Amino acid sequence: MAVTSTYTVTGMTCGHCVQAVTSELSELPGVADVQVDLGTGAVTVTSAEPLAEDAVRAAVDEAGYELAHA
Repeated sequence: MAVTSTYTVTGMTCGHCVQAVTSELSELPGVADVQVDLGTGAVTVTSAEPLAEDAVRAAVDEAGYELAHA
């Protein structure tokens, strides 16, 4: 069963930003799909199992952006 989670990422301003975040998050184990809304900073991740927030934060950090605090 797929799990969909939405996060807010700050600092993205262009298509390259979207590509970097999508690429890093796609490498997490179990991730099937990543959708980024550049206008709102919303990042929706579909995965096989719930993802650890630390793993998501690390992937976003690796891309050079920040996961907003909930």
